[in-house]
Amino acid sequence: MKVLVIEDERELSDSICSYLANEQFVCERALDFHTALEKVSLYDYACIILDVNLPGGSGLDILNELKKEMKIDGVLIISARNSLDDKVFALKAGADDYLTKPFHLAELGARVAAIIRRKSFEGKNQVILNELMLDLSEKEVRINNKPIDLTRKEYELLLYFISNKNKVIAKNAIAEHLWGDNMDLADNYDFIYTHIKNLRKKLIQAGAADYIKSIYGMGYKFSA
Repeated sequence: MKVLVIEDERELSDSICSYLANEQFVCERALDFHTALEKVSLYDYACIILDVNLPGGSGLDILNELKKEMKIDGVLIISARNSLDDKVFALKAGADDYLTKPFHLAELGARVAAIIRRKSFEGKNQVILNELMLDLSEKEVRINNKPIDLTRKEYELLLYFISNKNKVIAKNAIAEHLWGDNMDLADNYDFIYTHIKNLRKKLIQAGAADYIKSIYGMGYKFSA
């Protein structure tokens, strides 16, 4: 899942991104208001970690822009402001959660995961689709109750497909979701085809139905 970290303190931003990367999130970052506003306008994220005080503007204005554009990205506010009024104001403005600085990275990671579960998977730790079962906390996939071995990208790809089941997903959207800012390093989308081919093969060999369909000229669809 792709996460955007909007935090102007570079050391804290580095720590957050490093921790979340170890938790198998793809992290993008913005260090100032204008970069953040551009990113949230152009791309979608499973969760946005949003500092209130930013060079060039307020994080709350970014939150307002998200709501104005009717975007459904999860938002976790992080702020040194710890008054009840500040928290209530941010939550009423549309934030999904509020975490006061300083915080433990493990708690931040748990809150991000909880927001994504609520937004994409109805708050469940386990996602069950016919013979498929994904354990979101253990990052494990089972088919007919037997575990299958997926790479990190294959797991993220399957999770992304299931969270968008029966929708056509363009190749560039898949690339942005799985690689974030690094997607521009690729000259074409052959690497996506390879990951999808390998994932599809593993699922079918393990006894799953053939869910992943190629939609000519458009992208892919997980038909369920």
